[in-house]
Amino acid sequence: MNYFQKMRGGGESPPKVGVFEVLWSWIGSFLGISAVAFANYKILDHTGLIFIIGSFGASAVLIYGAIRSPLAQPRNLLGGHILSAVIGVTAFQWLGWQPWLAAAVAVSTSIAVMHLTKTLHPPGGATALIAVIGGDSVHNLGYLYVLMPAALGAIVMLIVALLVNNIPKNRRYPEFWF
Repeated sequence: MNYFQKMRGGGESPPKVGVFEVLWSWIGSFLGISAVAFANYKILDHTGLIFIIGSFGASAVLIYGAIRSPLAQPRNLLGGHILSAVIGVTAFQWLGWQPWLAAAVAVSTSIAVMHLTKTLHPPGGATALIAVIGGDSVHNLGYLYVLMPAALGAIVMLIVALLVNNIPKNRRYPEFWF
């Protein structure tokens, strides 16, 4: 197969999901994002701390909407966010004087480390990028960014996923822990 033929694809799109699955994904993501957003805006507001970051929206898609995906499992959710946060903060602190370089190093290194540790979680790339481009409110946290919002926010979303995804008889989460 030549280079351009590969761009045509060749597989089939996934099957459509039922209304029940759509509804349950909505309920889970609503509750998970509500929990971290409530903590951010009602508890931590005016403290200079952050409990929600944009990459949690993408995590919600995986842990409430694609619960059987290997990328949605607890190891991936927690490891992906935590490792990527460490890498993002480090990239900013070492290379922040060149933000374009810090951003590229943060995301690409996060992908490599997630591959090597079997914690690939696509929103982790965004967590690393946010550590670089997030502005003063994120930069002032330093390595606290790893603990909060990255780790604690992901743990809250994981707890909600465990509680909500296992209520229906035909849903089970996780597929594996480690």
